[in-house]
Amino acid sequence: MKETGGKTPVVIDGGLVGFDDMVAVAVDGRPVTVKRSKAFVSRMTRTQKALALAMQKGVAVYGVNTGYGKSCGNRIDFKTAMKNGVNIFRFHGCGTGEAVGIEETRAAMLTRMLCLARGYSGASIELVEQMAAFLNAGITPVVPAEGSVGASGDLTPMSYIGAALMGERDVFYQDEIMPASRAMKKAGIKPHRYLPKEPLSMVNGTTTMTGIAIVSAHRARRLLDAAIAATALSVHAMKGNAHHYHPVISEAKPFAGQAEVARKLTRLLRATVEEQKLEDGSLDALQDPYSLRCAPQALGVLGDALPWMLRWIEIEANSSNDNPIFDPKTGRVLMGGNFYGGHIAFAMDGLKAACASVADLCDRQVMLLVNPNLNRGLPGDLVRLNGARNGLHHGFKAMSISASALAAEALKATMPAASFSRSTESHNQDKVSMGTIAARDAERVCTLTERAIAIHLLAAAQACDIRGRIDTRPALADMLSKIRQVSDPVIEDRPLDEDIEKMCIAIRYTDFFRGFA
Repeated sequence: MKETGGKTPVVIDGGLVGFDDMVAVAVDGRPVTVKRSKAFVSRMTRTQKALALAMQKGVAVYGVNTGYGKSCGNRIDFKTAMKNGVNIFRFHGCGTGEAVGIEETRAAMLTRMLCLARGYSGASIELVEQMAAFLNAGITPVVPAEGSVGASGDLTPMSYIGAALMGERDVFYQDEIMPASRAMKKAGIKPHRYLPKEPLSMVNGTTTMTGIAIVSAHRARRLLDAAIAATALSVHAMKGNAHHYHPVISEAKPFAGQAEVARKLTRLLRATVEEQKLEDGSLDALQDPYSLRCAPQALGVLGDALPWMLRWIEIEANSSNDNPIFDPKTGRVLMGGNFYGGHIAFAMDGLKAACASVADLCDRQVMLLVNPNLNRGLPGDLVRLNGARNGLHHGFKAMSISASALAAEALKATMPAASFSRSTESHNQDKVSMGTIAARDAERVCTLTERAIAIHLLAAAQACDIRGRIDTRPALADMLSKIRQVSDPVIEDRPLDEDIEKMCIAIRYTDFFRGFA
């Protein structure tokens, strides 16, 4: 998470928050502020009063004066119901596996703020403000990644966030893992005292999956730009044909994402000399292999998918997705299923398939670059040394193996998680979304794809250094110079694992590959 100092806070007041602002809070550490406008306070108070009135009248309010899930037939008296709630954090404290990332958890906390601030939940402004205090102080609950089927939302992972707000469980703070109570004392934050229904409102919803989806979709946008840059470098290194990206081709097949990829490739490949002087003029080079020639059509799938995915994520993040909710006009208790994460599941299953295809495309281009039978005169494995010592060095041989492994693992993870819905919780949750698993899969595929692209960029940069004449393509030369800020050319064999990691950081956190649009 980056520090952004005095940047304008994102305002939480029941209104909509856009995707880029969500990313700014989650990734860049942008502060949030809860604005107690008259309309916002009125809307929040109205459903709080509706909850209190329903409890006083003995109206069944699921999870408040009833048991949870299949146990909803159990009724709880008013006095007990006033104290009921935080136990849900305890019995759902059965998450397993490594922790959800800090950025993803921050995004999850923000989306829960947005959900409650919509004013349908009967929750207090103070609960929303408690999460704002955590975000602004940089306190992030430790949330085990495994254990959610995505309906009734993210019960188990969110129980860890809910518990942290009252000073229980562990958190990340000041580069350490420590008890929430200790971090809160350091930051001057008091534990939240939960009102009726608030604990249920914290866990019952699509929060964790949406938080992971926000960060994954943001990463996918950056992956796409980096893959376009790597492809342009590969075209130059392979003496490929720039006319494959002529605008009339995309005009004839008018997908906006395809056209945008072609436009960016054309810009990067624009030359100060005639294109034919940079291209292979042999008869069999009339058309480049598909991984180069069809790059706009292949990468364009992700480019065209991202806008609707981002729109779905925005809708989900800005929705009231807990249960039950209250009609703000009449106060009626409404018990439904907005906690079902089907839209996020579908979007994330799609995202991981589109990203894995990018990894596969990059791996195929790396293979073209290292194979002396295919790379149009480049040395095998892009080895730079000449003469007798040449046989002692292997350049990018192992890098191509790693790229292939990464692409294969990414492709293996593309099985739709939503297809594995199963009945659970005594057949009460008999159809579940698997949205959180889909989002976690997408996050993993983004990581694998990022690494495959990093190797692709390094290999393509090496190939361009060998091929030469990169100065005739100024935009591409600038791109190569940025890569060389991260990784030096490979002259003699050396370990490249650190170079890959540095390139991944450049893809994810710099604008190296976004400035050519």
